[in-house]
Amino acid sequence: MKIETTDYQIAPLHEQEKVIDIIQQTETRLAELTGSPITLIAYSKTEGEKKL
Repeated sequence: MKIETTDYQIAPLHEQEKVIDIIQQTETRLAELTGSPITLIAYSKTEGEKKL
């Protein structure tokens, strides 16, 4: 899957230990439920223009 957009950027979560812990716990739980590894990616909205 390839998504090209400037509407979102990777969320700056450094020094956000609680948020990172919640994401990791959610990944673990989803992997348990699906039987497959799950990786969640956090994006934040930007004011960019969408690429075509």
